[in-house]
Formats: sequence, C-alpha cells, structure tokens
Amino acid sequence: MQNLQRTPLFDFHKKMDAKIVPFAGWEMPVQYTSIIEEHLAVRNAAGLFDVSHMGEVSVTGPDAEKFLNYLVTNDVAKLPIGKALYTVMCYNNGGVVDDLIIYRLEDDNFFICINAGCSEKDVEWFFKHSTNFDCEVKNLSDNYAQIAIQGPKAIPIVSTVLEKEVEQIKKFQIREINIENKSAYISRTGYTGEDGFEIYCDPDIVESLSEKILESGKEDGIKLCGLAARDSLRLEAGFTLYGHEISESISPLQAGLGWVVKLNKESAFIGQDALLQEKEQGIKRKIFYYILNDKRIARQDTDILQEGEVVGKVVSGTFSPVIKKPIGSALVKTEGVNMSKLYVELRKNQIFLEPTKPPLHKLI
Repeated sequence: MQNLQRTPLFDFHKKMDAKIVPFAGWEMPVQYTSIIEEHLAVRNAAGLFDVSHMGEVSVTGPDAEKFLNYLVTNDVAKLPIGKALYTVMCYNNGGVVDDLIIYRLEDDNFFICINAGCSEKDVEWFFKHSTNFDCEVKNLSDNYAQIAIQGPKAIPIVSTVLEKEVEQIKKFQIREINIENKSAYISRTGYTGEDGFEIYCDPDIVESLSEKILESGKEDGIKLCGLAARDSLRLEAGFTLYGHEISESISPLQAGLGWVVKLNKESAFIGQDALLQEKEQGIKRKIFYYILNDKRIARQDTDILQEGEVVGKVVSGTFSPVIKKPIGSALVKTEGVNMSKLYVELRKNQIFLEPTKPPLHKLI
C-alpha cells in the first residue's frame, strides 16, 4: 500500500482490528467484524463510519452563489442559509464530473463535500472555472476529519455526546457547533438510507469523539462500519456512486437524477445544452435497480441480455442482508428493451432480473 494516504483515524482502525484495503488513494477499513453484521447494525440501531477521505472545499465572496450555480446542475440560488443541496457537476457533454453536497453557511459562504476518488480533479475543476467570478475557492480537505453516524438510534446517541440541541437539526440542515473547544459542523445527512448525522471536525479530536460516540451507543448496539457495509447500504437505498451509476459517460438524466437537473433555472450551467438536447431527443440509456432471485451476485460489467443480445451492463452488484438476496443496478438501452425479459448469465445459468424501485430494503 505504498503512497496511499491515511485518515486521522488510521491507528484507531488498526487498534479496532479493521481489515484495511486501498480505496481511492487511501488506506481504509473495509470491515471490522462481518459485513452483514455491520450493515444490519445501521438498519436496526446505528453505525459509525470514518469518511475522512472525503474532500471539503469552501467557496466565498460576492459571486460565490453565481459561480456555484454555473458549476452545478441544481439551483443554488434557492438554497437557504443552514441547508444542504445534493447536486452534480457536469462536463460540457453532459457526463458527470462528480456528485456533491453543497451547504450554505451564509449568504456568500458555501461549504462543499466532494468524493474522495474525485477530490483532485474536482478541486482543479473548481479553480479552473472560478477565474471569471469574484469569489475565493479554498481546498479545506486537510483541515477536517469526517465521521458519519447512521441508523434509527443515531440521533439520541449523538445528542448524548454533543449538545442536546442537535436533535433539533432537521434533515439536510447544517449547524456549526463546538466540540472540545474547536469549531465543527454537524449536518443531518448521510449515504445509507437511514437517519443520522455527518460531523466535520478537527482531525486532532476525531478519535476521542469517535470513542465517546461508541461508548454512548454501546447499549443501543452501535457498530463500527467499513466501506463494504457502506456500499451495500447505499445500493439498497438506491444512491448513486461515482464510477458506477454516474460517470463521465453516464449523465445524470440516464442515472435517474433528473430531479437535480434544473434545465430552466435562471443562470446557465456547464453541460446544460447537452442535457437539454438529451432530454429533447430522448434518453437512450437508463439506470435501473434490480433483485436477483438467486444466491449468486452479478458483479460490475456483467452483461445484461435480452433474448441472447447484450443490451447493457451491470454497474453495481452486491448482497442485501435485509432482503437476503443479491441486488444491483444496471445501465441498459431504452429502445427495444423489455424490462421483464432481462437476464444475466452466471456460470452458464440464465438468471432473470427483477426490476425494482429503491429503497430496496423497504420492500419487506
């Protein structure tokens, strides 16, 4: 694992007997106990994730809103102070640079969370396109550690450790708080399909904060969770992952993210013309989610077949501990495709796909 970065919690993970793997340029915990155990802890109680590999960027100044509205597909002008906005950045051809969360801290002060695997190119994209705007872009990634506490018992667990007022934070809100005499941000957001918080804090205090949260949630069944459970949780919930359901070749419209693409907002944005053309001419490919009534998992790049013809590929595949079946997502052509006749071939066996709308874990 040469030249890989480590989060401020790396030694903590080793102490907790985590299995460490390379991920997006980082040494990260993939699991601590079992993936199923960690996954179910989040669905039934709470899970604690180290997501310090994610990047953070600030955009401030008189043109901060104008610049971000040019950069992303959603409408930043409608984002109130103290709220979060999910959106994507696109290339001119409509492909996705990355998906991200934008938090508005003040009128002209925005805090942005970007993906670890896209962090370097995202920061370059921000700087490249900000030159014609009166705003300042700062890469704050080294200034923050980030942890996520997710699950039905996450709110009381965190509120026991931090000020009780955090219970009053509503979904997709952010608040600045004080943790161990250091400024931090806490937002009611997440990537699992469960309620919970994401906390951005000083790297020096993240280990002690994590230990306090684990101690607070011990009786409620909180578990440390790794990347594997994070992936199975987000796929059950139907959340996109860059390089899978969205990419430089898969547009947000193809990914089913048309709700974050505001083609009629007052300001133009990068990729708008291409996305408008795609919508007008008809979307030729689409992402859908499915269940496999089998024990075998269809992994990424497995062919999707219809009457022997390849009509698409699997983009994500895993096992659902809640449904107790393999699940996944696939990108298929729209023209001439019958969604009830699609299958994958695994070990020379044809297994039909059952198209299903997420959240998949809510189906039982």
